[in-house]
Amino acid sequence: MRAGRTAALVAAAVPLTAVAVAAVLKAGSWKLIVSRSTVRLSPRPRPGCPDCKGAGGWWSDGLYPGGEVCWCWDRPVRTLRLLPVRDPWPDEPPF
Repeated sequence: MRAGRTAALVAAAVPLTAVAVAAVLKAGSWKLIVSRSTVRLSPRPRPGCPDCKGAGGWWSDGLYPGGEVCWCWDRPVRTLRLLPVRDPWPDEPPF
């Protein structure tokens, strides 16, 4: 009885955690990129920014035209490098 209840709680916690993480990332204007070797959080422009209005920057005119990045996008990229997974059978062919 107790094992079944624990399994049900764990099964319900995973989707609930995924929804909560997605809401936090969207509210904070972050993009989550997950690969086999890294987990990376990249900043995105804030949709409610009064300067760029969610575009992330603007083009300047004049003698030297060019693009400028808004302050709302100027945040560091956070990267977590994961340890490589050891192959349990290194002498076995891959297929």
